[in-house]
Amino acid sequence: MKNDSWQELYEAAIVETKIEKMQPRVLAAKAAIDARLHELQKDHRGTPEERLAISDALAGLNFLRREIEARSDHRLEQGLNAADQRFDRSIF
Repeated sequence: MKNDSWQELYEAAIVETKIEKMQPRVLAAKAAIDARLHELQKDHRGTPEERLAISDALAGLNFLRREIEARSDHRLEQGLNAADQRFDRSIF
């Protein structure tokens, strides 16, 4: 795995605007970061700048994860409200 592959996957995740594509990109970036952290622990290489970038990227991915959850909850709520309205109209 290239050292910058986690960065490419992270960048792809943060620029994604379609909610259905966002979660797989976030998961891929997180897996690549985890793999890179494992490499860094094994050989004690990497720079302080990369470690800081990884820390920042993990914070960004956590933000995106919460955004995905909020959007999913909102969509679910909208769907339930629409279903309630259809149900209300069908019984009156």
